Amino acid sequence: MPEEAPPGGGSPILPEPLTEADFAALKGSSPFGRSIGLSQSLVLTGVAQIENDVFATLFDLETRESYTVSKEANPLGWQLVGVKGDRTDLETLTAQINVAGSGVVSIRYEKIPRSHGPGAGRGTGPSGGGGPGNLTPEQLDEAKKAALNYREGYSSDGYPRQPPPEIVEKLSKMSVQQREDLNRQMIDLRNKGMGMEDRRKFYEKMVDRSLQGGR
Repeated sequence: MPEEAPPGGGSPILPEPLTEADFAALKGSSPFGRSIGLSQSLVLTGVAQIENDVFATLFDLETRESYTVSKEANPLGWQLVGVKGDRTDLETLTAQINVAGSGVVSIRYEKIPRSHGPGAGRGTGPSGGGGPGNLTPEQLDEAKKAALNYREGYSSDGYPRQPPPEIVEKLSKMSVQQREDLNRQMIDLRNKGMGMEDRRKFYEKMVDRSLQGGR
């Protein structure tokens, strides 16, 4: 079918050909590598630090999933690059997360209500802050029993079963109160969504630090 000529005659009107410059913006910010609305769906639920290692726990309000980020990229490629705010006041904290394809996004702290449905009290979801002093009576009892029966392990130390012999030996050199305090902290991290592997690393560093007289 022949192209229509513009009114008054003349050559048909054709669009300008595309050049490489027209694709520059698309290459620099591809919609296929961008996390749409990431900072709106994720909230910061907690921050933990041991020596130079900082861990931040995040919660997705849409999917109800929890994530842990640190200076090492997690399986999703998210990396913690900084935490702003007063560490003694959780509500002032903002985590700076480097997300592949999106650059650095800011995730603000938000308290997530504790679930009262099935599994409540077992630390299956974030507690939303408050620290170890915000544990339920059942969780406090779990921390105490685990301090006495440290060879058996418990749900928050990061091990799928009992802790390895070298850790048991170190735990035997700690006081019952030291083990109980550590257990409370680990249960709180579990509540805030810290994954098993990160809990194990944190637990082992805390055990070593306790034996070295660290606070």
